[in-house]
Parts: sequence; structure tokens; C-alpha cells
Amino acid sequence: MSDNIFTGTIPALMTPCTADRTPDFDALVRKGRELVDAGMSAVVYCGSMGDWPLLTEAQRQEGVARLVAAGVPTIVGTGAVNSKEAVSHAAHAANVGAQGLMVIPRLLSRGSSPAAQHAHFSAILQAAPALPAVIYNSPYYGFATRADLFFELRAKHPNLIGFKEFGGAADLRYAAEHITSQDDDVTLMVGVDTQVVHGFVNCGATGAITGIGNALPREVLHLVALSRKAAAGNAVARRQARELEAALLVLSSFDEGTDLVLFYKYLMVLNGDTEYTLHFNETDVLSASQRRYAESQYALFRDWYANWSREVAA
Repeated sequence: MSDNIFTGTIPALMTPCTADRTPDFDALVRKGRELVDAGMSAVVYCGSMGDWPLLTEAQRQEGVARLVAAGVPTIVGTGAVNSKEAVSHAAHAANVGAQGLMVIPRLLSRGSSPAAQHAHFSAILQAAPALPAVIYNSPYYGFATRADLFFELRAKHPNLIGFKEFGGAADLRYAAEHITSQDDDVTLMVGVDTQVVHGFVNCGATGAITGIGNALPREVLHLVALSRKAAAGNAVARRQARELEAALLVLSSFDEGTDLVLFYKYLMVLNGDTEYTLHFNETDVLSASQRRYAESQYALFRDWYANWSREVAA
């Protein structure tokens, strides 16, 4: 078992749609391959960005199998309404040769119960004991995994090697102070696009799972590279990382809202990736004003980055 999969920059893939609003797995694999070829260390499939609640179990597992078969390093999200289905996704990931798991808490039924979450996490980790896994902490899932539960699980399941934090600056700080600083072998992944610099510089993150990186892979890879240098004490890199993060702020903040997939698919369409035009639900669309706002902010950032990157290189 290796924990190398949870380093670097990892996009959370979205699921493109065919004209009849079913998953376009050929396009999914093309995009996964393209992003890895651009420098991403792996992909996540069927986290929130992948619209896992809108896909069947069979569809999700076909997407995983297709990515793995194409040689794309793949981390599998285990989100499910019930633990049995989450276990099925973990076992399938192991069987087809995926490289890691992103373990999502139990939802709805007894979701606020630490005992229920302990049993849920344990079942998933036990189903794929050779796959390195991180727990996905997010306020949107309604349960915050704290240090006591994390280390109870890690004592039983050595494949639990890290933590993906989506809860913002304060939660990243908690994870660094109480979880990763307690055990040097535990890794921390920044899970929200607005907190990359904070995560690397102040919290010791080893990698980032990104949404905006689907549309702007070069720029996000640049941000992570600067953040790593800043974390090593490079003052110039720290200033540049802050400048780049600030310029990305509006686009990155889409990651924090309920329309994140709608926005990031739209940015992909602006890039020319027309297979991201549709959503699984016909009514899941941005308003005309949201589209105009996204267009103007995207153009503003791209113009800024073209000028700024020349200045940085000079």
C-alpha cells in the first residue's frame, strides 16, 4: 500500500452527459487522461463534483472501471445513502485496480451519530484494506469527523492515511492542529479551492483536490507549486501565491456553493468542452445572469493571468 496517490494536485472530475442525459464515459476518460497529462497526479471520481447522487450504482462503477482501464490514476468517492452501497463502491474500486478511496460520511439516517459513523467508516475501510483512504470532511455532509474518531479508526484500519478537509480555513486549522500534527504519517488534502495557500503554508497540506482545476489546470498547478515553495519559506513564492489565489477568488468560490457543478461545467463549455453542456436533470441550469457573471469573471481572470504570468517570468 502506498500513500503517494494523496499528493500533488487532483481534480474532482465532473460527469459529462450525452444528448439523452446519460453519462458520457468516453468523454469522462478523455478528460481524465488530459488532466493527468497536464500534470495532475490523479483524479477523484464520484465525489460531489461527479454528481454521485444522480448516478446509479452501476453507472458510477462503470465510470471508475473505464478510468482505471485507461490508465488514469483514480481515487473513488464512496458517497451513498446507505452503508451497504458505500461498501460496494469500495470493494469495486479495489477489484478493478483503483488507487485510493475518498470515504464520505453516512448520510441522513443517523448521520449525526458518531457511533453510526464509526461503523460506516469501518465497513468501507475494511472492504478495501489495501487501498489508501482519506476521510472527506465537509459541512455539507452534516458530520464533522474529529480527532478522537479519526484515530480510533486509524488504529483498526492502517489504510486510513489522511484527511480531506472541505470545511474552510478554521476546519483546515483544526485538522492540522489536532490530526495531522499528532501523526507525521497522516496526510492532509486541501479540499476547497479558496484555501489552497492557507492549507499548504499554515496547515502542512501535501496535496489539493480541486474543482476549478478542471477548467484551469495550468493555473491551479501553478498555484499549488507556488504554495509548496511558500510552505518551505520562500517569501517571493508566498507573495505570488497570494496574488494568484486572490485573482482566482471568485472562480474558486463557486466551489463553496450549491451550484458548483453547474458553474464548473459552464467554464468547461467556455473552454470548448461541449460535452459538459448538459446536466442529468433538465432543470439544473444556471440563470442567464449567472452565466454572464461567470463569463465576465472568467475573461477577467484569464486576461489578468496572461499579464501577471509574464511579469512573474520576467
